[in-house]
Amino acid sequence: MARIGILGATGYTGVELALILEHHPHADIVFVSSEASAGRTLDAIFPGLRGCSKVSGLLLRTAADCASVAVDAVFSCLPHGASAEACLDFLEKGAFVVDLSADFRLHDPRDYPRWYGKVHPRPEGLAKAVYCIPELHRERLSGARLVANPGCYPTSVLLPLVPLLRRGLVGTGPVIADSKSGVSGMGRKALLANSYCEVNESFSAYKAGRSHQHMGEMLQELSAVVPGGVPLVFTPHLVPMERGILTTLYVPLAPGRTGAELREALAQAYRDEPFVEVLSPDEGLPATGHVSRSNRAHLAVVELPEQDVAVVVSVLDNLVKGASGQAVQNWNALSGFPETLGLAP
Repeated sequence: MARIGILGATGYTGVELALILEHHPHADIVFVSSEASAGRTLDAIFPGLRGCSKVSGLLLRTAADCASVAVDAVFSCLPHGASAEACLDFLEKGAFVVDLSADFRLHDPRDYPRWYGKVHPRPEGLAKAVYCIPELHRERLSGARLVANPGCYPTSVLLPLVPLLRRGLVGTGPVIADSKSGVSGMGRKALLANSYCEVNESFSAYKAGRSHQHMGEMLQELSAVVPGGVPLVFTPHLVPMERGILTTLYVPLAPGRTGAELREALAQAYRDEPFVEVLSPDEGLPATGHVSRSNRAHLAVVELPEQDVAVVVSVLDNLVKGASGQAVQNWNALSGFPETLGLAP
């Protein structure tokens, strides 16, 4: 059994991790942290965890109090900035670390003030981290001990877009990414913007164009495929539902290419991947309900006859494939376990 710690366990992604690891045959949760709720048990705050043997009665402690606990792996769900400070201490003691914050996603510390409004607290750790969506970057995990778990929006954009770029199927015009997310994507902290009366029966865009903080990692990873990058326009939207992301990509076609070729390229790229399914035209378009509470992503391509653009749709659960499930998938790969372990394909 691997001894596991969860930093920031009272956020939505922390609770999701506890639920997933409950069913992981090689995971033993030895600590859970919370700055605001230290001294209480996790299942007292989240009654839905009662009966989960791995966290039942487990007291929440501050991150500082957990620093001396010997563990094999740590999942950090702490806020941006705080995560880097806590993660590197465990890394130096030999633990695997999967960071679900944005603290290690960008390679260049000079990019952090632009996207996150602050100087990176531990820039020396960036060179030790690998950014990894397993289906796209699995080879990066060889020899790694610190994984920067991707953001939920970037996962929904990069999963369909990167294979198309690798095959040279995308034209030179801008790629437009139109994404819709459930309210859990805004986190558990009480804010007016995600209160019931503000989001119920309402649908809104925010940080439109190129201003969302996840643009940094998307541009970085697209530049790794296409030198000089891709002209990406990204607008997220808040939908009055609990969880899920649906991203619609408007992809310019390279000269002479067709939507059918895009679909075939995605089908080939993910043919052997248990968590990514490319739908055929007969299967229709994906919906968030089809992948809710799973680590799966569904993709589909819509051809526009006689047009030089195709529509690509992707869906995933923002808390699972967009966060905690992908974190466990990355840890499985680091540990030499099957990537599906603890995650129903």
